[in-house]
Amino acid sequence: MKNSDIVIIGAGPAGCATSLFLAKHKIAHTIIDKAVFPRDKVCGDALSGKVVYVMNQLDSKMIYDYDANPKQFLPSWGVKFAAPNGKSIDIPFKSDMSKESHAPGFISKRMDFDASMFNRLDKEYAHVIDAAELKDIETNGERKTITYTKDKQTQTISDIKLLVGAEGDRSIVAKKFSDIVKDNDHYCAGIRAYYKGVTDMHPQNFIELHFLEELLPGYFWIFSLPNGMANVGAGMLSSSVSKKKVNLKEDMLRAIANNPNIKDRFANAELQGKIQGWGLPLGSKKRKISGDGFLLVGDAAALIDPFTGEGIGNAMYSGMLAAAHIKNCVEQNKFDDAFNAAYDKAFYDRQWDELKLSHTMQKLCKYPWLFNLVVNKANKNKALRETISCMFEDLDLRAKLRNPLFYFKLLLND
Repeated sequence: MKNSDIVIIGAGPAGCATSLFLAKHKIAHTIIDKAVFPRDKVCGDALSGKVVYVMNQLDSKMIYDYDANPKQFLPSWGVKFAAPNGKSIDIPFKSDMSKESHAPGFISKRMDFDASMFNRLDKEYAHVIDAAELKDIETNGERKTITYTKDKQTQTISDIKLLVGAEGDRSIVAKKFSDIVKDNDHYCAGIRAYYKGVTDMHPQNFIELHFLEELLPGYFWIFSLPNGMANVGAGMLSSSVSKKKVNLKEDMLRAIANNPNIKDRFANAELQGKIQGWGLPLGSKKRKISGDGFLLVGDAAALIDPFTGEGIGNAMYSGMLAAAHIKNCVEQNKFDDAFNAAYDKAFYDRQWDELKLSHTMQKLCKYPWLFNLVVNKANKNKALRETISCMFEDLDLRAKLRNPLFYFKLLLND
């Protein structure tokens, strides 16, 4: 294989995961990104258990490097759900933490995390081109040619057998070759701010999801960060933003100033930098993510969790599966649409049930009384708290949230 046979566009978590697994499979390739790392990326900065799982598949020692660097990577052990009525429950990511040798999740600024992944790229198999902006893609028969600029010079890579689109929501690969288009019913608007001095943070750095009345059917979050910082933000389905004429930034700032359940925590907090926005293509709709001579991974494939808004986990997971599929492509010298459909199947066979469940939970945001009910009952019932905790590990248990009988039983039991 030549480096130019397989080309990855984008060196964020999805592209780097694809590259790192290709290197593990000893497959030469090229990876291109328009940035010079480290660079910032607007995001919630949470690294889920799925991220940790993918890291362990790459190298079981990798996670301990993050454990040993608390100034950039903060260990997180669970999630705090706060209902519209202000009551909350703490749910550990793992039901039995005593068996864990490292945290099941982390929180890290994308400036730091993405750079850490980029710096791990294996130069023996990966030809890395940074500060290079993709300009165009042309197809000639079964092969593709890309044009990009670097150092103000226009350059090309020709005769590409397989192109991996990993350049995010505005992926040129996706726009050029796939049917994926923005759909406001499956797209989320998000804003993020960095604050210093937010008080009453969880001692085990649980990520906080607050379902505030003034932000429903969206949610507000507070995620601890190293060095006394916090990632604070809000997200809402784009169709709801349009329908209700929501100004997400104004509503978030109003909640911080006035909501009785959070305002005291921000009494002496200082905004660091600007409040920035970005779009989240949600995985609540099954889409075709491959075709003749191309695969899509991460946000380019619209794989963000519809409920939590977390995208890094599915980005890296899709990169891992893409690399496994590319290995089969290389071995059989097949890169066509029919053969690449196996990649779609591999991803959705493993992740579609989870994405569907998250979509259902997202819809529950329309019913604040349900959140109040679940949190109220969980505060009184240890068995229910443990059941919810197990839902992070067991998809069958999480499926209870889709069953109306689950809520009927909650109403009848203390």
